[in-house]
Formats: sequence, structure tokens, C-alpha cells
Amino acid sequence: MRTLNSPPAQPTHAERIRTILASAQSMTLITDESRTEVSRLNEPGLTQHIHLHPLTDEPEPGPGHTAPRRVPATLEFTDVAPTAVRDRVRARVTVMGWLTSPPRPDSANGRCMQFTRAVLDTMTAKASVGLADLMAATADPLATCEASMLTHLVDDHHDLVRLLIRLVEPRLVQGTQRAVPLALDRYGVTLRLEYAGGHHDVRIPFPTQLTDVDQFGLQIHALEAAARRRSHRSRLLSDS
Repeated sequence: MRTLNSPPAQPTHAERIRTILASAQSMTLITDESRTEVSRLNEPGLTQHIHLHPLTDEPEPGPGHTAPRRVPATLEFTDVAPTAVRDRVRARVTVMGWLTSPPRPDSANGRCMQFTRAVLDTMTAKASVGLADLMAATADPLATCEASMLTHLVDDHHDLVRLLIRLVEPRLVQGTQRAVPLALDRYGVTLRLEYAGGHHDVRIPFPTQLTDVDQFGLQIHALEAAARRRSHRSRLLSDS
């Protein structure tokens, strides 16, 4: 339960990183020797899987075997809003560590990376996350379907988006030229309010945190009902 004037709940830095990794369609693998763009849309056989391991979690080489070769590497991921908003890059994630070769026996069909840290960079914060926190966090239940849900809201539910604006503080709505759904997660909906000289992102929390994607419809209907009870109106809410 939120207390009066308390900020709405939102993902931790580790949860945000796990969500971006779970939903990413591409990444950039960078070493001193190369820069490789890897996409899930690549032809079979070209997609690379990177298995993360603790920095100290490396088996001792057996008799007659040399220690694995380690190459400094970074993985870069960019989280881009699926809706047409200003400044569509919502976040960037950089995973740092060492690629090792040959691969470990327990990491078939991929490459091994000894993890040092991951960095989340957004418009409002920059944070470093260690492997323990990253592995303890869970990806958002809406991670893999967020893009389709957002575009569906924009394309087919204009009235709902305009209703949700009633749940935004009136002072933030003043001067708004356009409001577009920017993000969805287990905690709520984020709208981007665009003004003539900039924009502002506002989070509208769900009444109850989601634990499963099937709960999304009930939470959206609850927000819609709450919005209809509000008398706050603005130029954006008119039919003209």
C-alpha cells in the first residue's frame, strides 16, 4: 500500500537490467579485436549465446590442458521504446567481463563470459549492478510482450490513453501537446507527456503489482474505472 505522496513503486536497477536482457532483440559484442552485432533475427547458426559466470567460477584445467584464454569484452544492449515518442532510447545496458575459450563443458551452444558488472544508464540514473544482485532479480512478467501491448494501446485504445491522463497531476498536464504510452511493467504504466519545449515521464501505478501477464487486463480496467471517477479534464481529453 502506498502512503500519501509516496512515489509509486518501480523496478530496481537489477530488475530493469534483467528485463532488458530478457526482451532484447539484439546486442553488440565488443572486444579489442572486433565489434559484432548480434540479432535474434539472424539466420539459424549465426545467433550467439553468451553464458555468464562468476569471475572466480572457472574450473581448474586438467592434466595436459592449458588454462582458458581470457579476452576483455563488453556486451551492449539498447532499450528502445516501441512507440513513436521523442528520445526513444529508454535505457542502455553494458555488461562487462572476460570471454573465455574454449567454452566450458556446461555451456554448450554458446560462449562463456566471466562477469564483472553490469551498468544501467537511463535519462535519470546510472547504476552498477553485481552478479549476485542481477541473478537474484527477476525479469518483468510483461518483458517479452510489452512492445505489442504498448503499440496496441496506441493504435486501438486512444480513449483509454486519454482517460489515463486524468490520473496525472493537473500541474503536469498543463501545456501538454501529446501523451503517449512509453512503458509497461509489473508496477504500472508510464506515459510520456510531450510539451512544446520538452517532455516529462509520469508513472501511473497499478492498484496491485502484477505477478503474471494474465493479470494485466484486470489492472488496466481498474485504472480505467479510477480515471472515470476523476473530474480532472484538459484540452487533451476533449473530443475536438
